[in-house]
Amino acid sequence: MRGAQMPEPRAFLRSLFDAAVAAAAPRHCVPPHLPVPPPGRTIVVGGGKASAAMAQAVEASWPGEISGLVVTRYGHAVPCRRIEIVEARHPVPDEAGRNAALRILAMVQGLTADDLVLCLISGGGSALLAAPAEGLTLGDKQAVNKALLRSGAAIGELNCVRKHLSAIKGGRLALAAAPAQVVSLMISDVPNDDPAVIASGPTVGDPTTLADAVAILEKYRITEPAGVLDFLRHRATETAKPGDPRLAHAENRIIAAPQQSLEAAAAVARAAGIAPLILADSIEGEASEVARVHAAIARQCRRHGQPIAPPCVLLSGGETTVTVRGHGRGGRNAEFLLALAVALDGEAGIAALAADTDGIDGTEDNAGAVIGPDTLRRAARLGLSGAAFLADNDGYGFFAALNDLVVTGPTFTNVNDFRAILIE
Repeated sequence: MRGAQMPEPRAFLRSLFDAAVAAAAPRHCVPPHLPVPPPGRTIVVGGGKASAAMAQAVEASWPGEISGLVVTRYGHAVPCRRIEIVEARHPVPDEAGRNAALRILAMVQGLTADDLVLCLISGGGSALLAAPAEGLTLGDKQAVNKALLRSGAAIGELNCVRKHLSAIKGGRLALAAAPAQVVSLMISDVPNDDPAVIASGPTVGDPTTLADAVAILEKYRITEPAGVLDFLRHRATETAKPGDPRLAHAENRIIAAPQQSLEAAAAVARAAGIAPLILADSIEGEASEVARVHAAIARQCRRHGQPIAPPCVLLSGGETTVTVRGHGRGGRNAEFLLALAVALDGEAGIAALAADTDGIDGTEDNAGAVIGPDTLRRAARLGLSGAAFLADNDGYGFFAALNDLVVTGPTFTNVNDFRAILIE
């Protein structure tokens, strides 16, 4: 595209994000994967940030009678007529999520082999389906969740612990539904699209153990509540394991995943004459460290045309983590972008967007933010130091001051983080 008109960077980057979100919309990805209606009853249950929109898509396409309940995050409900929608707290669970999870467990009891349990599972379900194991309280789960979220633990580690503190996760929902057929439709928000990790796998065999959960808490020096460690060390029953014959009636189908959304964004880039390069759909690690690696690749592209020559856009997905040491506000995408801006230090011809495809970056009201070569200069004119805000984990405050937040509201889907770096 040398000599041709370059698109306006921010509008172009936003168009890529919008395409990524649209590719994972439940109204598109649910209907093709619906199972054949059973001779008996169909009960719809589930949890996650996309679960209400998934339920709406089921209602629009299902030919027979259905009933059930799904739980989603506050603000993520959509109207349904036959499937009850409950809203609950995320990422730290609350009583609404606990009560909904217990009701779901009760709904799937006493079914027959002629019945179908259709599970609608998406990211966020781990916190929203919050049924503590017998012997634990909701307060126990809340305390451990908060500590793990601040520790920088990877999503797989977080969900390993959650499974072993739960009455519904780690395959236990499928066990409760036996002998009914269980079909789970899953929108993946986890690296490598592992069904056992999505929403902590309520219908999937769990390869992790109680000992693994203890080791994770010890790794991050999480010792409170003391009763949780004691519970994990002495719990008599494990999660259901892969190959367990009791799960033979359960089928898990991934209906949308980060790679599909990255490919949709890449198609939009090509149509605009910008060469896309998908780095990976499952990048993990500390957000600031991932940002420094992305900055180095972007510089190599601009200065040497490797691994791809400008004009180009680097695309990546996955879920980074943030070890919280400061007192600021902001999710992992704001942290990534602020670290990227600091690492690039005003490098000409590079702009970027990072946002969560569910529309919520961590616990804030933005999906993410955007940066350009002028970001740090504009901040300096306001007396703001990017490095200081980064040290305080205050990406939200930094980008809010610059009016560079990306605000979408709930998107009603969730295929994890989306990152795009445009290099002119």
